[in-house]
Amino acid sequence: MTLPPKSDRKQIKKIYAVGSGKGGVGKSSVTSLLAVAAAREGKKTGIMDADITGPSIPAFFGLSTFPFGNADGIDPPKTKLGIKVISMNLLLDDPAKPVVWRGPLLGNAVTRFFTEVKWDDLDVLFIDLPPGTGDAVLTVMQTIPLDGFLLVTSPQEIASLVVRKAAKMAEMLSIPLMGVVENMSAFVCPDCGKRVELFGKSHSPALLEHLGTSFWGSLPLDPSLAEMADSGAIENYHNEEVFSVLTKGLHGNM
Repeated sequence: MTLPPKSDRKQIKKIYAVGSGKGGVGKSSVTSLLAVAAAREGKKTGIMDADITGPSIPAFFGLSTFPFGNADGIDPPKTKLGIKVISMNLLLDDPAKPVVWRGPLLGNAVTRFFTEVKWDDLDVLFIDLPPGTGDAVLTVMQTIPLDGFLLVTSPQEIASLVVRKAAKMAEMLSIPLMGVVENMSAFVCPDCGKRVELFGKSHSPALLEHLGTSFWGSLPLDPSLAEMADSGAIENYHNEEVFSVLTKGLHGNM
């Protein structure tokens, strides 16, 4: 397959896409936690929310600042930890307003988020991909110089099946797989410590065997994470089990 030339990576050292193909696996929360993990280590970090029609990243960080710009580009708002964020929801006068666009407009928005935003000299930029393998995902993989693609799955077999589609798409477009994170693997009872597999036995081992990539680890189903994300305070999350998995995975790819 002959691919079009990719955009200049500017001064960004590493650019990683985070996706799954499947909706509802917590891909955006994993993207956010990856950025928090990197920022806590002192890395200059950014998040590009490529889910144009279903953006959620700003809400997780409590961001509502309009990203003003000039002839030099767009200044992305920063979170409390200094994470630069660009998202369609920051450009809407009402965050509940739907973005009803056809494919070419979605792709154009994704391209402009990368090329026109002043990311400056980031150590790492995470790109939160929408579900599926449509225009926005294709635009990211074809036009942005990605260093890797992290797959997010959940224990169910159907999630593994759809993740395989996303992995296959990355392979077709010569995007290296960074590994797999299994999200919502189990709920740990806060009173007795018992681990309950709410979604059944994990199908990730079979997925990993098929993909031949590394397994970063499993993240628990944690109600406190949902509460912090809903309140715009995801940067206050402090589950060391989660950050151990994500930080170790990042260290293997930075």
